[in-house]
Amino acid sequence: MAATAKLAGAEREKLFAQLEVPFDPAQIKWRVMRTSNDGRTGLLFPFADPRAYTDRLNQLFTPAGWSCEYSISTVPSLTRVDRGKVIVTSKILVASAVTINRLGSHAGTGEAWADRDHAATTASAQAFKRACACFGLGRYLYSFGETWVNLNQRGEPVALPVLPAWALPPGVTVQPISGPAVDVRGPVDHRLTAEIEGFCSALGVDIYQEILRRAGHSRDARTIPNADRQKSVVEWMQAAARGFERHHGLVAVSDAARGRCHRATDHAAAWRPSGAALHGGPVEWRLRPGRRPAHRAMEVGQACDQRHPASDASRKRPAEYE
Repeated sequence: MAATAKLAGAEREKLFAQLEVPFDPAQIKWRVMRTSNDGRTGLLFPFADPRAYTDRLNQLFTPAGWSCEYSISTVPSLTRVDRGKVIVTSKILVASAVTINRLGSHAGTGEAWADRDHAATTASAQAFKRACACFGLGRYLYSFGETWVNLNQRGEPVALPVLPAWALPPGVTVQPISGPAVDVRGPVDHRLTAEIEGFCSALGVDIYQEILRRAGHSRDARTIPNADRQKSVVEWMQAAARGFERHHGLVAVSDAARGRCHRATDHAAAWRPSGAALHGGPVEWRLRPGRRPAHRAMEVGQACDQRHPASDASRKRPAEYE
């Protein structure tokens, strides 16, 4: 009974977490699944060789700790169209059951056209990997969205996509191999989408669109390819918003200071020298008719004078302001 008993909850969760860890980037390959009508671009999807799956299972459970069974059948007399040609063929169907001791068993199916090269191998590998995905092994590869890239004359990708952070094992980073980097479509965070859209009114359409284009490689917040790009866009927009706040604060301070200096100038204009001063006599300041002194403006005016010194005579004011 002890040999067939299920693992404890904590131990099971630990094993499932280890099964879900992405493969090493060196084990990931890219396949052109579909091409455009002109053959210049192709739709890529990532995949891993079945050996990457068996290596992980052997590492975690030893070769004796898991098993796999296959059953094969065919569907005859089927017709398909390939590049305008009608082909009469059959289809190979494979069912695979993967059993891990004390964890359980899962099944998967695969299929391939019988007239294709290595049809049985292709169908068997597909069934095996689908069964492993039920345990979490390699399941993340099904989370990739459509990635279109340019193809050369041989139908091969000009540049391969760079794996996003969520598709890498812990502590592993990947740099672009050659050519321009290609964004891989993957899971997105809808909360980040809403947060990004909220910056439009604060930053203005022009700056908002420019950040989307540069950091998000998109023209719309809802078409940013993956969560990593979303986070980059949020960081850019937050930095831009902080810059706007500092700018508005400086403008407000500048406007307030300018207003105080204007009031001080208006106050000075309210006074005129006495007639004796015009003939070389002592200077006596008199308030112009209909004008009242503004004590606060005068204080600001003195502050302005300190920043922009003038002659002693120009700074002399009536005694009531001393």
